[in-house]
Amino acid sequence: MSLPVIVTRAEPGASETMARLAAMDVTPIASPMLSLARLNVDLPDLSGVQHLVFTSANGVRFFTEASTLRAAKAWCVGPSTAAAAREGGFAAVYEGAGDAAALAADILVALPEGTEGVLHVANEAAAGDLVARLKEGGIPADFLALYETLPADELTPEAETALASGPACVLIHSAKAAAAFAWAAGGLDQAVIVAISEAAARPLQSREVAAIHIAEAPNEDALLATLAAVASGL
Repeated sequence: MSLPVIVTRAEPGASETMARLAAMDVTPIASPMLSLARLNVDLPDLSGVQHLVFTSANGVRFFTEASTLRAAKAWCVGPSTAAAAREGGFAAVYEGAGDAAALAADILVALPEGTEGVLHVANEAAAGDLVARLKEGGIPADFLALYETLPADELTPEAETALASGPACVLIHSAKAAAAFAWAAGGLDQAVIVAISEAAARPLQSREVAAIHIAEAPNEDALLATLAAVASGL
């Protein structure tokens, strides 16, 4: 029997990850710990926006559903976000390595101080840090929240069964999903956590788990490479 792997990220990302896992010798189990909901907000005047900053593929999706603006350059946190931007119709796309702080640093290096028309589009919980970094570096960026993330109250029955039967791997894409998982899950003594970053894994450090493995880079390619290495040893 192949190793069960629980996918905790929100849809539609969960299904995308499940499709990638299908090619590996694992049994993917969907248990999204977050759901996404559009906020009831009006778009601001975007006529002066020349640079859009996206720190998730979901931010790209919500923006392209709400606006026809595609002439701006899309600054994307990592490969998945960049792929979503290209699929969404953006021609000028910058692809970061997967870390929001590094993306802010890259923008500060690339754009002259005082550059206007920079807008970070994300979920409501992301307000502040990236824009604050840009402002500290002399770029008067703005923030637009188009959606919110809501934590799930429980795991799916399939995920609960896999954790009880063990061992089972748990893929962690974000700290918010990890926090929801840590709160909702029962015993985790047979859970092998594979997280996209140290920050994403942090909410699970207070739980007793079998092991925690961190991807070498904060993107899904590295996350799944780490999973493959872990699975081969179990």
